This record gives sequence, structure tokens and C-alpha cells, in this order.
Amino acid sequence: MKLSTKQIAHLRGLAHSLSPVVMIGNNGLTDNVLKEIELNLNAHELIKIQVAGDDRDARKLTHAEICEKTNATPVHHIGKQLVVYRASSTVKESAKIHIPKL
Repeated sequence: MKLSTKQIAHLRGLAHSLSPVVMIGNNGLTDNVLKEIELNLNAHELIKIQVAGDDRDARKLTHAEICEKTNATPVHHIGKQLVVYRASSTVKESAKIHIPKL
């Protein structure tokens, strides 16, 4: 799903008050972590992920890998926190987050 800059800004604003629901430790992006991300994306659509480690490039790669493997949209990456969004796969009326149209 391709979002405009205004739609991404809207999602970043919504994510500001969220707490991280998934923590990625020193073992990196394991299958269990991916399952947890999938579970939380299905439940919330917009999630914040905390990443351990000081390597910024590694966090960028992790963010891209998460989005690729879960079919999510990257929303924000600041410091050790990543924000990703994936629209609900069910009927649009049950969407938890309504993104403004352009």
C-alpha cells in the first residue's frame, strides 16, 4: 500500500502516543519476533517496535525487512523505535484506523 506524505504524517501523529508492543533484542529479527509483529499488526494495524543495538544502519535494514516480510508500510524510524502500519485485511468498515483521503 502506497501512502502519501500527508497520510504518513497522520499515522506518525497517531503513533506518537503509542508504547512499543514488540521488542527486538540482540538476537535480531527471529521467527518468533515476526510472529509477534504479525499478531500485533492484525490486532492494532499501527504498532511501535523497540530495537536493541546502536547500529543505525542495522535498524534501517531491520525496518525494511519487517515491512517486506509482513507486507506493512514503514511509517517512521526515530532512534531505536520503528513504526509500521498495515491496513486490516478484513472488510473496510472494521478498520481501526481511518486514513484521510487526498
